[in-house]
Amino acid sequence: MNARERVLAVLNREPVDRLPVDIWHTDEIGRDLRNHFGARDDLEFYRKMGIDKIVWVTPAYNSPDEDEPLGNALTGKAPKMTMWGTPLREQRAGQGVYLEFGEPPLKDYETVESIDRYPFWPDPDRFDYDGMAATIATAGKDFVTLGPWVSLFEIYCQMRGFENALVDLAVHPELVTALLDRIESIQTAMMKRFFDGVAKDHDMAFVSDDMGSQTGLLISPAMWDTYFRERLQRWCDMIHGYGLKVFYHTDGVAEPLVPALLECGIDVLNPIQHVCPGMGREELKARYGTKLIFHGGVENQKVLPFGSADDVRRETRECLRTLGAGNEGYIVCSCHNIQAGTPIENVLAMVDTVIRS
Repeated sequence: MNARERVLAVLNREPVDRLPVDIWHTDEIGRDLRNHFGARDDLEFYRKMGIDKIVWVTPAYNSPDEDEPLGNALTGKAPKMTMWGTPLREQRAGQGVYLEFGEPPLKDYETVESIDRYPFWPDPDRFDYDGMAATIATAGKDFVTLGPWVSLFEIYCQMRGFENALVDLAVHPELVTALLDRIESIQTAMMKRFFDGVAKDHDMAFVSDDMGSQTGLLISPAMWDTYFRERLQRWCDMIHGYGLKVFYHTDGVAEPLVPALLECGIDVLNPIQHVCPGMGREELKARYGTKLIFHGGVENQKVLPFGSADDVRRETRECLRTLGAGNEGYIVCSCHNIQAGTPIENVLAMVDTVIRS
């Protein structure tokens, strides 16, 4: 089986020669892997590495400003703010450089009426649909494709600020509803236009909404039901209507929401941060293994960056034994991006362990 066939077989609950292994990584790790394999680009090192990469299809946004104040992946300029108008600043952490959110642009917008005056609502006509289609045409020959990235609560938090967002959910329901309506409608329009053109060649949509911390949910299940259940249900129904799978990401503790996420229609759950309470691998597999495809699992806070290659091999084998029990329903990957400074031999140990399994 090739990489595309192997991932699609797992997604469709069909037999595989072995479970797939994907990688998520920072730009620095990508550079190190390209150098290691002598590859000109990412697709070449995916092939040389022998991984079953799920290739992200990212919606570049064409700024209406000639000076590109929102940044633009097409020009290669470092973005000054997100497409939602949130300022960005470079932040160095260890060996990595990250773009962090600056001052929340809607922090002083306290009424439903005021948000209509916000000048940076993205225009669905300005997304680079041709560029996304080109990525699918190139990568989709050998690999499964995933995109676009869409979100509700994460975007709300970047625009209002995390503390404001949590307060809003409790005391400003009308503002929350109005903002989420706008955030949902813009991305729905973008997805429909994108899927209308590529659905027959595409595989999955990426819904990302971090709802968990290291120790528990960020909001109660009841509050999630109030603000997010119906919106996620609409997205899942639409995505499935195009014949695509729903890949859902939430870090940290996720188990209390999993039954509701399944009812909404998610197909794949990522990243399975098993060091968090209630996220035990065997328990999740026993409870949800016939209903969910798991993606992730390989511990990425201690084992991958700081363990030995043998530690990584043991961790990967344990993920295969638990999340991958029955040789089905699991795509091996790190718990989120492999961070800058992680030894390349550890990345190779994870991949090699799966390929040799």
